Amino acid sequence: MFSSSKSALRMLQRVGVPYTQRMAMSALKDSAAGNTKARIPRLRKLKRVVLGSTVIGVSYLGWLMYRNRNPADQQPFDPNKKTLVLLGTGWGSTTVLKNLDTENFNVVVVSPRNYFLFTPLLPSCTVGTIENRSIMEPVRQLMRHKKREVIFYEAECTGIDAEAKELTLERRTNSDALQTTNKRPPTSPEDVVKLNYDYLVVGVGGTVNTFGTPGVEQHACFLKEMRDARKIRRRLMDSIESASFDDISEEERDRLLHMVVVGGGPTGIEYAGELHDFLTDDLSQWYPDLAQRVRITLVEALPNVLPAFDKKLIDYTQSTFSENKISIMTGTMVKEVQDKSFTVQNPDGTRTEIPYGLLVWATGIKAQPVVNRIREQFAQVQTNGRGLLVDEYLRVKGAKDIWALGDCALSGYAPLAQVASQQGKWLARSLNAAAKKSDDASDADIFSLIEKTSRPFKYSSQGSLAYIGSDKAIADLPLFNRNITSGGIATFWFWKSAYLNELFSLRNSSLVAADWVKRFFFGRDISRE
Repeated sequence: MFSSSKSALRMLQRVGVPYTQRMAMSALKDSAAGNTKARIPRLRKLKRVVLGSTVIGVSYLGWLMYRNRNPADQQPFDPNKKTLVLLGTGWGSTTVLKNLDTENFNVVVVSPRNYFLFTPLLPSCTVGTIENRSIMEPVRQLMRHKKREVIFYEAECTGIDAEAKELTLERRTNSDALQTTNKRPPTSPEDVVKLNYDYLVVGVGGTVNTFGTPGVEQHACFLKEMRDARKIRRRLMDSIESASFDDISEEERDRLLHMVVVGGGPTGIEYAGELHDFLTDDLSQWYPDLAQRVRITLVEALPNVLPAFDKKLIDYTQSTFSENKISIMTGTMVKEVQDKSFTVQNPDGTRTEIPYGLLVWATGIKAQPVVNRIREQFAQVQTNGRGLLVDEYLRVKGAKDIWALGDCALSGYAPLAQVASQQGKWLARSLNAAAKKSDDASDADIFSLIEKTSRPFKYSSQGSLAYIGSDKAIADLPLFNRNITSGGIATFWFWKSAYLNELFSLRNSSLVAADWVKRFFFGRDISRE
């Protein structure tokens, strides 16, 4: 470097450059060379940091995958421990199981389905945006990672003797036996079993409420279980394929291509948004003539949709639906559903019969049959037919050693997934603390222990999210004692990241993320089963 600088100085001297300028230029060149040398080590350090972070991240991910596939040995049932029975595998019961220290109890899980379903993304499964199994988490996988063995019975609780602490179960060996409505297949005597418990957690959720509307159970599709999503997808493709025949009338074609959503809550709004995306992104490519004729109508009995959201977000949603040519009929009640048409009562009191090809009923919940049977045993206290009345510690009023949470519990909070999840975490922590507090938990009054060791349950709202179609979402989020509202494409990405974070396992998050990438590159699958 020094020899080259001297050569440059001699050259500048020959051409007549003054001495001071020559020295200044030489200093600048030496400084530049030094900066280049200093920059190289910094780049090397940055590369090492990036490489090291990548190795650590991949190693941690590999460890998580190995631990998931190779759980440790479990402790067997302890005859000296009390038996805790969890009814259901929904948000509340599954969260209890996930956070419960099973060293303190013998845990038994009873549910007609052997998986947890991430219901907020269920509308995405109806049109193939997300594959069904991506939002299903096998409950046995969660059970296998607990310290003590957990028993699972794929059965439905059909009766309870609270005095004797005995449950009546009916085996459900076929997953299709789980119906959305209260109708159940006949059960043989050998499929009925008895199960004793010491403590009982009721988290069976609710079932669809048709409000006594004639024809809903026979002709409408619901959106509460994975079976419902499959049925909607089949019915949707049936209508589209039937409309592609040339030998049908134009009136019949229009009927088949009219898709109706009843219910203006988050579920109905998200399904309408997903249906619109399916129409514009995929049907327009493969059914160009039919796609232009598909109509989407949303029917809501209240004066506006999304009543729990801020007025600005309601207006934004209605504006987006208007741009997407989704018709909204507010203040309109469905009075009857027939095979090919449904009757509504308009705001002015008149009635109109509207033809449809697909009708999705996404409104209302009511108590499960087992909840009603529990209520019957405490009729003097349990006076509300919508569910089980509980106190501030989630204890079923009038009962001993029974808790209820989620949609089946009337705790003063809305029937939301995040309410049930927070209740499950609170109850698991309370049970853990009560078990550790007592030197002999087997003889202790668990109700009294929880009251001494835990504060009453209090719900903390984490906000509300809803997807409204066209890569747009809305958010109503609490922040510093005020609500922040937003809507649009940026909120859509926040909606995605929030749901990825809320999914129950790394497996589910990976599968959902892969489904979104797959849909972006290859579109949705339009085949039907």
